[in-house]
Amino acid sequence: MKVKFKHRYRGQIRSSQGFTLLEMVIVLGIIGLILGAAIGLSGGFTGFGREVQTKSKLQRINSALTVYRHRAGHYPSESQGVMALVEKPTSAPEPRSWQQMFPELPKDGWDQEFVYKYPGSRNQSNPEVISKGKDGQIGTDDDLSSQDTE
Repeated sequence: MKVKFKHRYRGQIRSSQGFTLLEMVIVLGIIGLILGAAIGLSGGFTGFGREVQTKSKLQRINSALTVYRHRAGHYPSESQGVMALVEKPTSAPEPRSWQQMFPELPKDGWDQEFVYKYPGSRNQSNPEVISKGKDGQIGTDDDLSSQDTE
């Protein structure tokens, strides 16, 4: 059974088969504004992400140093540094038992090498691993340390 509908106002029949160019431009403009704002606001999160990544690596290095101490009987010297977790030290003090902890030397969130100090500046009995931070210079306010208290 087919039903036919009659249009009441035959003079006002309008075809609505899509969007007009003006409507498309407006929608694309709004999407562009939203994306631009989102990208602009995410710039602050990038720096925070690098800091979180660096703190995580500092914890991993600290754990690896603890394992190193248990196997070797001591922490690496300052001259051996974090590299002692990658390659077996050949200079004194040599470890009595050694195991590679990292396949390559870890870097901080800003792609800088960590600085190793033994004894540490706050806790003399433990080593300190330091990230130079965003500015890449040691001794500034943006440095992150494995001995930082939070």
